[in-house]
Amino acid sequence: MPAIVGPIKINEISGGVVNFGDSFYLSPKSSSKSALGSGAGNTGDFLIVNNGINATNYIDPDVSDQNVVGNA
Repeated sequence: MPAIVGPIKINEISGGVVNFGDSFYLSPKSSSKSALGSGAGNTGDFLIVNNGINATNYIDPDVSDQNVVGNA
């Protein structure tokens, strides 16, 4: 199906994938993990973030969270 795509703004290229139009199969080629505090992962042009006390748990007992071995 054809798609109408509106305005697009890409500020920074850091290994992401941009797809326009139809797609049959999309799979991640890599994975990463990050621990961010309250409001740290917000993105946008005009942000107002009000946070109180924050505590982030960095302990992760998992050996493997997302396997991407078969995604070639």
